[in-house]
Amino acid sequence: MEQVNLAEAKAHLSGLVARAEAGETVQISRRGKPVAQLSTIARSPKPITLDMLRAVTETLPRPSETANDVVRAMRDEARY
Repeated sequence: MEQVNLAEAKAHLSGLVARAEAGETVQISRRGKPVAQLSTIARSPKPITLDMLRAVTETLPRPSETANDVVRAMRDEARY
């Protein structure tokens, strides 16, 4: 765990936040004493509902379509 002083933390906050997002813990000190800590927040995954799964699978190409047909359709849609 790295310790940085408050002035350095102010100057490099975005970098310190990026490091915390990556899983590193950073302590912020004032006059040599730790006063705060940056660390990642544990997020719970969003549950997948059956309706969400159906919506995704309906957009997938049908087995009768070839990969070339799918790519050609995507290309043609992008032209308009």
